[in-house]
Amino acid sequence: MTPKGEPSRGASLDERIAGALVGAAVGDALGGPVEGNSPDRILERHGGRVHGIVGPWHGDAWRTARPIAPYHKGDGHVTDDTLMTHALVRVYARVRDHLDAYAIADHLVPDLMTNPRWIPELEAEALPLHRVFLAEKWLVARLHYGHVDPREAGVGNIVNCGAAMYMAPVGLVNAANPAGAYTEALEVAGAHQSSYGREAAGVLAAGVAAACAPGATWESVVAACLSLAKDGTRAAIEQVCEVAARHTDFESALRPLREAVAPFDTVGPDYRTPSLGARRPSRLHAIEELPVALGMVVVARGDCRHAVLGAVNYGRDCDSIATMAGALTGALGSPVPDDWAKAVAEASRLDLWEPARTLAAVTREVFERDVRRRRAHEAAFAAIGGPECSE
Repeated sequence: MTPKGEPSRGASLDERIAGALVGAAVGDALGGPVEGNSPDRILERHGGRVHGIVGPWHGDAWRTARPIAPYHKGDGHVTDDTLMTHALVRVYARVRDHLDAYAIADHLVPDLMTNPRWIPELEAEALPLHRVFLAEKWLVARLHYGHVDPREAGVGNIVNCGAAMYMAPVGLVNAANPAGAYTEALEVAGAHQSSYGREAAGVLAAGVAAACAPGATWESVVAACLSLAKDGTRAAIEQVCEVAARHTDFESALRPLREAVAPFDTVGPDYRTPSLGARRPSRLHAIEELPVALGMVVVARGDCRHAVLGAVNYGRDCDSIATMAGALTGALGSPVPDDWAKAVAEASRLDLWEPARTLAAVTREVFERDVRRRRAHEAAFAAIGGPECSE
């Protein structure tokens, strides 16, 4: 019997997919109300650390209080991280195969533009396009109106975590195949991001895929990410995780992790007032969110609750950090707290488990397609004089 909170080495594919998607949504909802603030400000506002679902930072004034207005962040509401994740699952449900940048243009963009859905932060039914951030609106502007080649559409967008925050489904479809997840995510994210934003999407997907492998641990997830990551992204993950390994409690890790990632982060010390060099392409830099999420997974030793709470209390872009931490630990098989999951589902008016069931079915179909394609390649290669594969 696996102790509560620890990753389950024997978790099934279905359990890992559900854990990753529900864990991501829960992390998103818990992080939303404190996004953009420092650990010290969070501590002061809440009279201590955040240990669960909290209300909006500005209370009932959320509709007009800047810089949050007009979004109801808090009370268990998911944000655009989850909206985009579920939208990508719907693309997989339509295509039922591996995705590329053209799938984003042909399916994701119309979904954002034309299908009204319940938007928890708006407390209304609206087009997802009306909620997503500017970096995601870029998809519609470039692909629908600009008719840019989808493989190049991400060039020129602000370089941020916009693509990485919803890339967990790519890792799940490529479960236990980090290299395949990395390659597919880079292709998908090319429609949205460039530079280290695109790289982060590939590495996050690889981490989720690695977490699905039998016997996976937080160490093996970090190792898989480092084996594939390039440039500043690799250096940032290595530095942050080395620091994180010295801590087993998120409270002591909050400042050291920020100090470790700061040299690679272009936003600067004041999250609400980015530096002049913020979010510009570079081979030397990295988004902050992915290295810190992996760092919190290390601090938590793979435990979902601890990793998510560490990400939430870190502040800054903590909804996306907690989304990634929840996805990684959920895929490892660490239980997502039931009380959080049920409360978020009810508050957001979303079935958090339905996308997981859908993606699990698609994942099996894609794997079967891959096996048939591989067998056909083996036969063709043998027919032209290549060595035959032995069973």
